[in-house]
Amino acid sequence: MMRATAQPTRKTAALALVLAFVATFAFAARAQALPAKFWGVVPQTSISEEHFERLARGGVESIRVPLGWADLQSQRGGPIQWGGVDYLVEKAALAGLDVLPTISGAPTWAVPIANVQGDRRAKAPARLPVSGAAAGAWRSLLIQAVERYGPGGQFWISHPNVPVKPIRSWQIWNEPNFKYFVARPNPAEYGKLVKLSYSALRAADPGAQVVLAGLFSQPLGGRYIRDVREKPTLQHGGSINYFASYFLEQMYKTTPGIKSKFSAVALHPYTETWRYLTPEIEEVREVLAASHDPAKALWITELGWSSGPKRSNDAFAKGPGGQVAELRGAFRLLTTNAAKWRIKRLYWFSVEDAKGSCNFCDGTGLFTEAFKPKRSWTEYVKFAGGTP
Repeated sequence: MMRATAQPTRKTAALALVLAFVATFAFAARAQALPAKFWGVVPQTSISEEHFERLARGGVESIRVPLGWADLQSQRGGPIQWGGVDYLVEKAALAGLDVLPTISGAPTWAVPIANVQGDRRAKAPARLPVSGAAAGAWRSLLIQAVERYGPGGQFWISHPNVPVKPIRSWQIWNEPNFKYFVARPNPAEYGKLVKLSYSALRAADPGAQVVLAGLFSQPLGGRYIRDVREKPTLQHGGSINYFASYFLEQMYKTTPGIKSKFSAVALHPYTETWRYLTPEIEEVREVLAASHDPAKALWITELGWSSGPKRSNDAFAKGPGGQVAELRGAFRLLTTNAAKWRIKRLYWFSVEDAKGSCNFCDGTGLFTEAFKPKRSWTEYVKFAGGTP
């Protein structure tokens, strides 16, 4: 049987146009109400100038760039190879994007490597570079980074045709509460690294800001605090990992004067679904309040789900439609509560798919490996107020 279809009238067409305008205006208003540089992304590869420009048109304001010390300085006392960083900083500046460098890792000449507990194939730095020659080399690395990319830096002087966008915020390490980034996570040791880094960065740029490492919110089996009636009790599953909230609490307790040494806490709230984000974020905010630091800013420096096919061993794989749904739900929640939770930046991981990088990195991009936009990119742009 043929089904009759109603033909659109001028009135319904006009109504549709009005609704579309209202939706567009609502997204634009939301973007304007958020802090500057709020919308960010994390690339997995060295993307092209054209791709930088597309991100900027889409409303991206900041790009988080991982800088591996081992890649930058392969020999003790050797020169630092800034070439790859220069490229990213230049293309970002030309596109009008802010750069957040995340400096982490350590060459074996500075810190020995160790086996990762429970994973015979993986290795990580045995400790953080907070003492002896390693601490001096880390300090030198940070000072040279500021002298190159900070205010009046050598990079800007040697690239007169590049818009000057000095880097003022520096993220120190990545997920130090997770064994794959330091073999034995240690909150007190990380607190020392923050203080050392603050001293080095401020020596080169008195206005430099330290951002804490993005803490993996709840690594499997990690140590955490659970309230049992009046007295908090440490619970853990035998893992050397820490939940972000407990790691942060212990860093405050073991590092006198730490509160004044950083401007923002960073979190990587990877969850099975956006619906679990609220308790993880509020737990971190409770630690900040209890540590007499309630006004501290919160940066979400990694958040994402994969568009890969759903499978039992990967809770982050949602399929293309599921990735869109998770992004939409997370962004609505985080933008609505940005002021309450003091969220100043939000970085989606990642820009593009990259096979083999991690257990879900092959599908977490807003673009495919060939830089073909996914439906999730269109959804991101709606929130960021840009053009796909």
